[in-house]
Amino acid sequence: MLVADSDPRAYDKNGHCGTVDHKGNGCRPFILFKSTDGGGITGEGVIDGQGGKPIKEHDESWWQLARRAQTEGGAQNVPRLIEIDDASHIIFHGITLRNSPGFHVTLKNARDATFWGVRVDTPANARNTDGIDPISSQNILIAHSFIRTGDDNVAIKAGAAGATRHVVLVDNHFYWGHGMSIGSETAGGVSDIQVRDLTLDGTTSGLRIKSDISRGGVVSDVHYENICMRGNRRPLDFDTRYDAHAIGNNIPVYRDIFLNHVSGETGQLVLRGYDAVHPLQFALNGVSFNNTARWLIESAKIVIGPDGVTPAPPREVALPPSLVSTDCAKNWLPFPVTDTPGV
Repeated sequence: MLVADSDPRAYDKNGHCGTVDHKGNGCRPFILFKSTDGGGITGEGVIDGQGGKPIKEHDESWWQLARRAQTEGGAQNVPRLIEIDDASHIIFHGITLRNSPGFHVTLKNARDATFWGVRVDTPANARNTDGIDPISSQNILIAHSFIRTGDDNVAIKAGAAGATRHVVLVDNHFYWGHGMSIGSETAGGVSDIQVRDLTLDGTTSGLRIKSDISRGGVVSDVHYENICMRGNRRPLDFDTRYDAHAIGNNIPVYRDIFLNHVSGETGQLVLRGYDAVHPLQFALNGVSFNNTARWLIESAKIVIGPDGVTPAPPREVALPPSLVSTDCAKNWLPFPVTDTPGV
Protein backbone atom coordinates (compact mmCIF):
# COMPACT_ATOMS: atom_id res chain seq x y z
CA MET A 1 0.00 0.00 0.00
CA LEU A 2 1.12 3.52 -0.83
CA VAL A 3 -0.25 6.18 1.54
CA ALA A 4 -0.31 9.90 0.74
CA ASP A 5 1.24 12.44 3.07
CA SER A 6 -1.25 14.48 5.09
CA ASP A 7 1.03 17.55 5.31
CA PRO A 8 -0.20 20.39 3.01
CA ARG A 9 3.38 21.63 2.71
CA ALA A 10 4.23 18.51 0.71
CA TYR A 11 1.88 19.66 -2.07
CA ASP A 12 1.97 23.43 -1.74
CA LYS A 13 2.24 25.61 -4.86
CA ASN A 14 1.54 29.11 -3.59
CA GLY A 15 1.11 29.01 0.17
CA HIS A 16 -2.59 28.15 -0.08
CA CYS A 17 -2.66 24.33 0.05
CA GLY A 18 -4.86 23.26 2.94
CA THR A 19 -6.89 26.48 2.96
CA VAL A 20 -10.10 27.87 1.48
CA ASP A 21 -9.82 30.72 -1.02
CA HIS A 22 -11.45 31.83 -4.29
CA LYS A 23 -9.25 29.89 -6.75
CA GLY A 24 -8.67 26.44 -5.34
CA ASN A 25 -5.57 25.49 -7.33
CA GLY A 26 -2.96 25.73 -4.59
CA CYS A 27 -1.90 22.06 -4.37
CA ARG A 28 0.17 19.76 -6.51
CA PRO A 29 -1.07 16.17 -6.91
CA PHE A 30 0.27 13.21 -4.97
CA ILE A 31 1.43 11.55 -8.23
CA LEU A 32 2.12 13.43 -11.48
CA PHE A 33 2.78 12.13 -15.00
CA LYS A 34 4.04 15.20 -16.87
CA SER A 35 5.03 15.09 -20.57
CA THR A 36 5.80 11.39 -20.34
CA ASP A 37 5.63 8.92 -23.22
CA GLY A 38 4.86 5.57 -21.67
CA GLY A 39 4.43 4.55 -18.07
CA GLY A 40 1.60 3.88 -15.68
CA ILE A 41 0.72 1.99 -12.53
CA THR A 42 0.00 -1.74 -12.51
CA GLY A 43 -0.44 -4.41 -9.88
CA GLU A 44 -2.90 -5.37 -7.18
CA GLY A 45 -1.82 -2.74 -4.65
CA VAL A 46 -3.64 0.21 -3.08
CA ILE A 47 -2.93 3.93 -3.28
CA ASP A 48 -4.70 5.72 -0.43
CA GLY A 49 -5.05 9.51 -0.50
CA GLN A 50 -6.01 9.76 3.20
CA GLY A 51 -8.80 12.20 2.38
CA GLY A 52 -10.72 11.38 5.53
CA LYS A 53 -7.74 11.62 7.91
CA PRO A 54 -6.86 14.86 9.75
CA ILE A 55 -4.62 17.21 7.81
CA LYS A 56 -1.31 17.60 9.60
CA GLU A 57 -1.49 20.40 12.19
CA HIS A 58 -5.17 20.99 11.33
CA ASP A 59 -8.42 20.10 13.07
CA GLU A 60 -10.18 18.86 9.93
CA SER A 61 -9.66 16.38 7.11
CA TRP A 62 -9.29 17.22 3.43
CA TRP A 63 -12.93 16.25 2.91
CA GLN A 64 -14.09 18.42 5.80
CA LEU A 65 -12.13 21.29 4.28
CA ALA A 66 -13.95 20.76 0.97
CA ARG A 67 -17.31 20.72 2.74
CA ARG A 68 -16.42 23.90 4.63
CA ALA A 69 -15.51 25.59 1.35
CA GLN A 70 -18.97 24.73 0.03
CA THR A 71 -20.59 26.25 3.11
CA GLU A 72 -18.46 29.40 2.94
CA GLY A 73 -18.86 29.86 -0.80
CA GLY A 74 -15.14 29.42 -1.51
CA ALA A 75 -12.86 26.87 -3.14
CA GLN A 76 -10.89 24.21 -1.31
CA ASN A 77 -7.16 23.81 -1.94
CA VAL A 78 -6.70 20.04 -1.79
CA PRO A 79 -4.39 17.70 -3.72
CA ARG A 80 -5.63 15.36 -6.40
CA LEU A 81 -4.41 11.81 -6.16
CA ILE A 82 -3.05 11.43 -9.73
CA GLU A 83 -2.67 13.90 -12.62
CA ILE A 84 -1.68 12.90 -16.15
CA ASP A 85 -0.72 16.02 -18.14
CA ASP A 86 0.56 16.21 -21.73
CA ALA A 87 1.38 12.50 -21.60
CA SER A 88 0.84 9.50 -23.87
CA HIS A 89 0.77 5.70 -23.80
CA ILE A 90 -0.27 5.40 -20.15
CA ILE A 91 -1.54 2.13 -18.62
CA PHE A 92 -3.28 1.60 -15.27
CA HIS A 93 -4.08 -2.04 -14.50
CA GLY A 94 -5.41 -3.80 -11.41
CA ILE A 95 -4.70 -0.94 -9.02
CA THR A 96 -7.07 0.29 -6.28
CA LEU A 97 -7.28 4.07 -5.79
CA ARG A 98 -9.13 5.27 -2.75
CA ASN A 99 -9.84 8.17 -0.42
CA SER A 100 -8.43 10.92 -2.62
CA PRO A 101 -8.63 14.42 -1.09
CA GLY A 102 -9.87 15.65 -4.50
CA PHE A 103 -10.23 14.05 -7.92
CA HIS A 104 -8.72 10.56 -8.14
CA VAL A 105 -7.37 10.68 -11.73
CA THR A 106 -7.41 13.55 -14.21
CA LEU A 107 -6.03 13.40 -17.71
CA LYS A 108 -5.35 16.68 -19.49
CA ASN A 109 -4.10 16.70 -23.06
CA ALA A 110 -3.39 12.98 -22.79
CA ARG A 111 -3.20 10.51 -25.67
CA ASP A 112 -3.60 6.75 -25.70
CA ALA A 113 -4.39 5.90 -22.07
CA THR A 114 -5.87 2.65 -20.79
CA PHE A 115 -7.54 1.93 -17.43
CA TRP A 116 -8.20 -1.81 -17.09
CA GLY A 117 -9.49 -3.52 -13.98
CA VAL A 118 -9.11 -0.39 -11.86
CA ARG A 119 -11.03 0.17 -8.62
CA VAL A 120 -11.88 3.60 -7.25
CA ASP A 121 -13.29 3.42 -3.73
CA THR A 122 -14.23 6.52 -1.73
CA PRO A 123 -17.26 7.38 0.45
CA ALA A 124 -20.33 8.96 -1.13
CA ASN A 125 -20.09 12.07 1.06
CA ALA A 126 -16.50 12.93 0.06
CA ARG A 127 -17.03 16.14 -1.92
CA ASN A 128 -15.44 16.64 -5.38
CA THR A 129 -13.77 13.25 -5.52
CA ASP A 130 -14.37 12.34 -9.18
CA GLY A 131 -13.17 8.92 -10.26
CA ILE A 132 -11.56 9.25 -13.70
CA ASP A 133 -11.78 12.49 -15.72
CA PRO A 134 -10.44 12.65 -19.30
CA ILE A 135 -10.06 16.36 -20.17
CA SER A 136 -9.08 17.59 -23.64
CA SER A 137 -7.73 14.11 -24.31
CA GLN A 138 -7.98 11.47 -27.03
CA ASN A 139 -7.96 7.70 -27.38
CA ILE A 140 -8.91 6.78 -23.82
CA LEU A 141 -10.14 3.32 -22.78
CA ILE A 142 -11.77 2.54 -19.41
CA ALA A 143 -12.66 -1.14 -19.13
CA HIS A 144 -13.61 -3.81 -16.57
CA SER A 145 -13.40 -1.28 -13.72
CA PHE A 146 -15.38 -0.65 -10.52
CA ILE A 147 -15.97 2.92 -9.33
CA ARG A 148 -17.75 4.38 -6.32
CA THR A 149 -16.97 7.88 -5.17
CA GLY A 150 -18.32 11.19 -3.89
CA ASP A 151 -18.81 12.92 -7.24
CA ASP A 152 -18.81 11.92 -10.92
CA ASN A 153 -17.80 8.29 -11.33
CA VAL A 154 -16.39 9.31 -14.71
CA ALA A 155 -16.56 12.83 -16.20
CA ILE A 156 -15.47 13.48 -19.79
CA LYS A 157 -14.60 17.16 -20.24
CA ALA A 158 -13.18 19.53 -22.84
CA GLY A 159 -12.06 23.04 -21.96
CA ALA A 160 -9.72 25.64 -23.38
CA ALA A 161 -6.98 23.03 -23.93
CA GLY A 162 -8.97 21.47 -26.77
CA ALA A 163 -11.35 18.69 -27.73
CA THR A 164 -11.89 15.29 -26.20
CA ARG A 165 -12.41 12.51 -28.76
CA HIS A 166 -12.43 8.75 -29.06
CA VAL A 167 -13.24 7.68 -25.50
CA VAL A 168 -14.50 4.13 -24.96
CA LEU A 169 -15.95 2.68 -21.76
CA VAL A 170 -16.78 -1.04 -21.82
CA ASP A 171 -17.90 -3.47 -19.11
CA ASN A 172 -17.70 -1.12 -16.11
CA HIS A 173 -19.65 -1.04 -12.86
CA PHE A 174 -20.50 2.20 -11.06
CA TYR A 175 -21.99 2.37 -7.57
CA TRP A 176 -22.53 5.48 -5.44
CA GLY A 177 -21.47 8.71 -7.14
CA HIS A 178 -22.96 11.18 -9.59
CA GLY A 179 -22.97 8.89 -12.60
CA MET A 180 -21.52 8.58 -16.10
CA SER A 181 -21.02 12.23 -16.97
CA ILE A 182 -19.94 14.40 -19.86
CA GLY A 183 -19.21 17.97 -18.76
CA SER A 184 -19.65 20.35 -17.29
CA GLU A 185 -16.78 21.90 -19.32
CA THR A 186 -17.56 21.16 -22.97
CA ALA A 187 -16.31 24.34 -24.68
CA GLY A 188 -13.51 22.46 -26.46
CA GLY A 189 -15.94 19.96 -27.95
CA VAL A 190 -16.62 16.32 -27.04
CA SER A 191 -17.19 13.69 -29.72
CA ASP A 192 -16.87 10.02 -30.62
CA ILE A 193 -17.79 8.57 -27.23
CA GLN A 194 -18.89 4.95 -26.73
CA VAL A 195 -20.29 3.62 -23.46
CA ARG A 196 -21.21 -0.08 -23.53
CA ASP A 197 -22.16 -2.71 -20.96
CA LEU A 198 -22.32 -0.37 -17.96
CA THR A 199 -24.18 -0.79 -14.67
CA LEU A 200 -25.08 2.27 -12.59
CA ASP A 201 -26.15 0.93 -9.21
CA GLY A 202 -27.29 3.73 -6.90
CA THR A 203 -25.67 6.71 -8.63
CA THR A 204 -27.67 9.92 -8.21
CA SER A 205 -27.70 10.57 -11.95
CA GLY A 206 -27.27 7.77 -14.44
CA LEU A 207 -26.30 8.80 -17.96
CA ARG A 208 -25.55 12.50 -17.82
CA ILE A 209 -24.45 15.38 -20.03
CA LYS A 210 -24.23 18.68 -18.17
CA SER A 211 -23.15 22.12 -19.30
CA ASP A 212 -24.31 25.73 -19.47
CA ILE A 213 -23.63 29.00 -21.31
CA SER A 214 -20.51 29.73 -19.24
CA ARG A 215 -18.69 26.61 -20.48
CA GLY A 216 -20.81 25.02 -23.22
CA GLY A 217 -19.76 23.56 -26.56
CA VAL A 218 -20.75 20.84 -29.00
CA VAL A 219 -21.20 17.30 -27.68
CA SER A 220 -21.79 14.90 -30.56
CA ASP A 221 -21.66 11.29 -31.69
CA VAL A 222 -22.20 9.74 -28.26
CA HIS A 223 -23.39 6.11 -28.14
CA TYR A 224 -24.78 4.38 -25.04
CA GLU A 225 -25.56 0.67 -25.41
CA ASN A 226 -26.60 -2.10 -23.02
CA ILE A 227 -26.89 0.09 -19.92
CA CYS A 228 -28.47 -1.12 -16.66
CA MET A 229 -29.54 1.29 -13.92
CA ARG A 230 -31.26 1.05 -10.56
CA GLY A 231 -31.72 3.35 -7.57
CA ASN A 232 -31.11 6.59 -9.51
CA ARG A 233 -32.86 9.91 -8.95
CA ARG A 234 -32.25 11.02 -12.55
CA PRO A 235 -31.46 7.95 -14.66
CA LEU A 236 -31.30 10.17 -17.74
CA ASP A 237 -29.95 13.64 -17.07
CA PHE A 238 -29.14 15.58 -20.24
CA ASP A 239 -29.28 19.25 -19.32
CA THR A 240 -27.94 22.41 -21.00
CA ARG A 241 -28.68 24.55 -17.93
CA TYR A 242 -26.41 22.92 -15.35
CA ASP A 243 -25.96 26.26 -13.57
CA ALA A 244 -29.17 28.23 -13.87
CA HIS A 245 -27.29 31.44 -12.96
CA ALA A 246 -24.46 31.00 -15.48
CA ILE A 247 -23.46 33.97 -17.67
CA GLY A 248 -21.84 33.70 -21.09
CA ASN A 249 -22.29 33.00 -24.78
CA ASN A 250 -21.10 29.41 -25.00
CA ILE A 251 -24.40 27.71 -25.72
CA PRO A 252 -24.29 23.93 -25.14
CA VAL A 253 -25.32 21.83 -28.15
CA TYR A 254 -25.93 18.07 -27.79
CA ARG A 255 -26.53 16.24 -31.05
CA ASP A 256 -26.31 12.73 -32.46
CA ILE A 257 -26.78 11.13 -29.05
CA PHE A 258 -27.87 7.48 -29.27
CA LEU A 259 -29.38 5.37 -26.48
CA ASN A 260 -29.77 1.72 -27.45
CA HIS A 261 -31.11 -0.88 -24.99
CA VAL A 262 -31.02 1.20 -21.81
CA SER A 263 -33.02 -0.02 -18.80
CA GLY A 264 -33.77 1.46 -15.41
CA GLU A 265 -36.36 1.81 -12.69
CA THR A 266 -38.06 5.06 -11.75
CA GLY A 267 -36.94 8.69 -11.39
CA GLN A 268 -36.83 11.75 -13.61
CA LEU A 269 -35.82 11.43 -17.26
CA VAL A 270 -34.42 14.81 -18.31
CA LEU A 271 -33.84 15.93 -21.91
CA ARG A 272 -33.53 19.70 -21.73
CA GLY A 273 -32.09 21.62 -24.68
CA TYR A 274 -31.19 25.28 -24.61
CA ASP A 275 -33.89 26.68 -26.92
CA ALA A 276 -35.72 25.98 -30.18
CA VAL A 277 -32.67 27.07 -32.20
CA HIS A 278 -30.34 24.80 -30.19
CA PRO A 279 -32.40 21.67 -29.44
CA LEU A 280 -31.11 18.36 -28.22
CA GLN A 281 -30.97 15.69 -30.94
CA PHE A 282 -31.47 12.19 -29.55
CA ALA A 283 -32.26 8.71 -30.89
CA LEU A 284 -33.85 6.29 -28.42
CA ASN A 285 -34.25 2.57 -29.07
CA GLY A 286 -35.20 -0.08 -26.53
CA VAL A 287 -35.22 2.43 -23.66
CA SER A 288 -37.25 1.00 -20.80
CA PHE A 289 -38.17 2.41 -17.36
CA ASN A 290 -41.00 1.80 -14.91
CA ASN A 291 -44.26 3.58 -15.65
CA THR A 292 -43.66 5.72 -12.55
CA ALA A 293 -40.66 7.38 -14.26
CA ARG A 294 -41.40 10.90 -15.47
CA TRP A 295 -40.08 12.74 -18.51
CA LEU A 296 -38.91 16.36 -18.44
CA ILE A 297 -38.42 17.33 -22.06
CA GLU A 298 -37.72 20.83 -23.37
CA SER A 299 -36.33 21.89 -26.76
CA ALA A 300 -35.54 18.36 -27.92
CA LYS A 301 -35.84 16.46 -31.18
CA ILE A 302 -36.29 12.76 -30.49
CA VAL A 303 -36.26 9.84 -32.92
CA ILE A 304 -37.74 6.58 -31.58
CA GLY A 305 -36.29 3.31 -32.87
CA PRO A 306 -38.16 0.06 -33.61
CA ASP A 307 -37.67 -1.36 -30.10
CA GLY A 308 -39.62 1.52 -28.60
CA VAL A 309 -39.52 3.55 -25.38
CA THR A 310 -41.32 3.04 -22.06
CA PRO A 311 -42.89 5.15 -20.71
CA ALA A 312 -43.63 6.97 -23.95
CA PRO A 313 -42.23 10.49 -24.03
CA PRO A 314 -44.75 13.35 -24.14
CA ARG A 315 -46.23 13.93 -27.60
CA GLU A 316 -45.30 10.35 -28.49
CA VAL A 317 -48.24 8.68 -26.75
CA ALA A 318 -49.28 6.83 -29.91
CA LEU A 319 -46.04 4.84 -30.00
CA PRO A 320 -46.02 1.24 -28.77
CA PRO A 321 -44.22 0.43 -25.52
CA SER A 322 -40.69 -0.86 -25.55
CA LEU A 323 -40.58 -4.25 -27.25
CA VAL A 324 -37.06 -5.16 -26.12
CA SER A 325 -35.58 -4.42 -22.70
CA THR A 326 -32.11 -5.17 -21.43
CA ASP A 327 -31.82 -8.23 -19.18
CA CYS A 328 -30.02 -6.67 -16.22
CA ALA A 329 -30.39 -9.39 -13.60
CA LYS A 330 -27.12 -11.08 -14.54
CA ASN A 331 -25.18 -7.82 -14.68
CA TRP A 332 -25.35 -6.67 -11.05
CA LEU A 333 -22.11 -7.34 -9.20
CA PRO A 334 -21.05 -6.35 -5.66
CA PHE A 335 -18.14 -3.98 -5.36
CA PRO A 336 -15.00 -6.13 -5.04
CA VAL A 337 -13.73 -4.92 -1.67
CA THR A 338 -10.30 -6.10 -0.58
CA ASP A 339 -10.48 -4.41 2.84
CA THR A 340 -12.39 -1.58 4.48
CA PRO A 341 -11.42 1.86 3.13
CA GLY A 342 -10.34 4.44 5.69
CA VAL A 343 -12.80 7.26 6.29
